[in-house]
Amino acid sequence: MGDILWPATSSGLLALIVLDGLGALAAYATGKAFAQSWSAMLGLVPAIMALALGIRFLHFALFLETLLSLHYYAIDLAILAVFAAYGYTLTRARQMATQYSWAYQKIGLGWRAR
Repeated sequence: MGDILWPATSSGLLALIVLDGLGALAAYATGKAFAQSWSAMLGLVPAIMALALGIRFLHFALFLETLLSLHYYAIDLAILAVFAAYGYTLTRARQMATQYSWAYQKIGLGWRAR
C-alpha cells in the first residue's frame, strides 16, 4: 500500500500527511473562495491543478521525492479535488439558502426548493 499512495521511503507517509493535509486546507479555502465569488465549479479545475503542482514541488524540495511523477501527481490532485469540491459545495449550499431563503433551504451539502 505504501508504494501506491506514497513513496516507500522513510518519510513518505509523513510527507503525504503533512503536505497533502496543508494542501487540503488550501484546496478547501480555494473551493470556498470560488463559491463566494459565484464562480462556476469548472473554474476550480485549473486552480487545483496548479495547487497540486505546488504540492508536488514541495514533496520534491522538502522530502526529496520524484518531481515529475504522474502517479503521485494524480494522487495529490485527487485529494485536493475532493476537498475543493467539498468547500465549494458546502459554501454554495449555504449561499443559496441565505440569498434565496424564500425559494431554497439547505439540506446537507445541497439545497432544495421549498
